[in-house]
Formats: sequence, structure tokens, C-alpha cells
Amino acid sequence: MEKRDVLQKYNLPKEVKFCKRCAMSNQRPRITFDKEGICSACRFNEVKRSTDWAKREEELKQLCDRFRSSDGSWDVIVPCSGGKDGSYVAHQLKYKYNMHPLTVTWSPLVPTEIGRKNLDSFIEIGGFDNILGRPNGVVNRKLTKLAFEHLGDPFQPFIFGQYNFPLQISVKYNIPLIMYGENGEVEYGGDMKNAYRPTREVTDQNRHYFSNMGPEVWTKYGLTEDDLVPYQAPPMEEIKRNKTEIHFYSYYKYWDPTENYHYCVENTGFQCNPERSEGTYSNHASLDDQLDGFHYYLSYIKFGIGRATSDAAHEIRDGIITRDEAIELIRKYDGEFPEKYYDVFLDYCGITEQQFEEFIDSWRADHIWQKDEAGWKLKKSIWEEGY
Repeated sequence: MEKRDVLQKYNLPKEVKFCKRCAMSNQRPRITFDKEGICSACRFNEVKRSTDWAKREEELKQLCDRFRSSDGSWDVIVPCSGGKDGSYVAHQLKYKYNMHPLTVTWSPLVPTEIGRKNLDSFIEIGGFDNILGRPNGVVNRKLTKLAFEHLGDPFQPFIFGQYNFPLQISVKYNIPLIMYGENGEVEYGGDMKNAYRPTREVTDQNRHYFSNMGPEVWTKYGLTEDDLVPYQAPPMEEIKRNKTEIHFYSYYKYWDPTENYHYCVENTGFQCNPERSEGTYSNHASLDDQLDGFHYYLSYIKFGIGRATSDAAHEIRDGIITRDEAIELIRKYDGEFPEKYYDVFLDYCGITEQQFEEFIDSWRADHIWQKDEAGWKLKKSIWEEGY
């Protein structure tokens, strides 16, 4: 298997460093560290804490007034899987701001029982209209395998749909306003271009979420243009004609995933997993897909950043845990292999265990990993003294 040049592909710094305030590594694509060794996500959190949220809510009310329908017809699209974040946004817009949301769900690759139950509860208990987009299963499997091999992320077909399917529905039903939850680029560390504005340009999706490999590039790997239509955004001229706007609720309201969870337990019937998710210590986020764990595991392989690191870094910023507590959780859980659905993953992608291991090792960057008699080991880890 050809060795991947992770450094060049993601423009990563060769020296691994960790934020002195949270647990995040400088290997997260597009994150920046300042001269004091503090990451851009932590600095943005400082801004959040000093923001005039009452003023931001007035901006939200004005936005709702601009788009709210007078006849009960749908006036905002909320991408939502039934999880805590999208459900929180939809419920707030409908019951606090008198909007009429159409919720849009792009189907998980392999839905979990708890994920499907939460989506059903959101619709039935929360009281929402919903459109479920479920693409051709044969194409989805092929695209998942290709993304695993060529991007090191089997989750990419879901990400295509998650961001492009709402655009399709926006144009199809002439609903110009799309409201996402958090702006992940600024909340978790990334491109700060849109940090102080409520909207995102459609063209940023290809760069931020598709690794500059939009759905159209996969035709060179045997898929047809027709195969990829469900994963594509509408033509830009249609988006402009519809005057589609993409907004982030986290611009208007202080974004706290833990509070979102408690809100949805009370208002939409949301249930957490009875057990923690593999690779981390939490049990109430990213519950929808049996293949979720491999997205986070590949992040660990490519960047040395696993699911526990992502969870812990955010909870440090939110004041839920200390950095020392986070480091211990990362040491214990980060990079844990997602064993529970391993056979499901192999079957879904149509690969053998040997092929899986070859794909995995092809994405191990030399500046992150070293191998000895005991196997692969991170060259630098946050739990080692001095980090």
C-alpha cells in the first residue's frame, strides 16, 4: 500500500505541540497556536465568554423576523439527525422563536438502534416535520471504501450528504434559510475566517469539510456523475437564485454541548447510550452510526488526535474538567480500537482484515508514529512529562 504524505496533504507542522490550556494538538488541520502556546479554539472561547449574548439574540430575532412565514409554511431548514445539537437548535427555533422548521436528516451509513430511536423521538415527541435522505446503498458502500483508502476517512460520504443535502432541499422547496448548530471550525480549532460572522460561504465546504475533494472527483475511481448526484450541492446559480443563506446557531447563542444534551433529554426525548462510546469517555454524542468509531480512529492514526482528545479539549474550555483530568482521560481512552462494529465495517467496505491494516498503516505519518517490538507508538503524547 502506497504511503500517504499526511504532512503535505494537510499542511501540518512537523513538530508536534500541545495547547498549554487545553489538550488539543497542533496537528489538527487549520488550527493555529499563538506565541504563548494557546490554540485558536481556546482564544475563541475567551471571546465567547466576553460576548454580549443579549445583543446576539436580538440579531437572531431580527433574522427570524426576516424569514418567518405568516401562513405556517416551512421557513427554515435545520439539519438534524435526532442528536442533541440539531435537536436543540430546531426545538429552540420552533418553540422559542415561532419559526416553522423543516428538519433534514442525511442517513447514517449504518444506523444504530439508539440513533434511530432518538430520531423517532425527536419527530414524535418534539413535534417536527422531517425529510430523510437515504442514498443508493451500493454507491454509498463504494464511496465509503474509496474515502477510507484515499482520504483516510470512511465517513466522507456522510459528510457530503450532511452539508449538501440541506442545500438541495433548500433549493427544491424554496426555503432560503439553513440553520446549523455550531461552527466547528472556530469552536474546535480551525480556519478563523468566519469566527465573527453568523454565516458561511457555500464554497468553504469543499475546503473545510471535504479535504478539497468534493463528490465530483470520485468519477476517476469508477463512480459515474449520476451516482454522485445525491452527494452534490445544487448548481451555484440555483443557490444564488434561491438566495440561500447558511447560518450557525452558535453565533447567536453560547454553544455548550453538555447543556444541549440536558435540554434535549427534557424536550425531545433524547437518550444517551447505556455505555460509553469507544475511544472516549462520553456516551451522548455521535451515537447515530455504527461506523462513527472508525472516523475518530482514523483521526487518531493521521493526526494523533482521537475522540477522547476532541471531547476533553472542549470540556476543558467549558470548565467541566481540568487539563490534568483531561490528560488522564486521553491517556486511558484515546486511540482505543472500535472493536464493537469492526466486522460490520469490514463487510460494509468489502475488505479483509489484512487490507484494513494496510490502509491504516499507510496513513501513519512518520513525524507522529514510531514502531518497536511492542508495535506502533506515538512519538509524543500529552501524558508524557513536559507536555
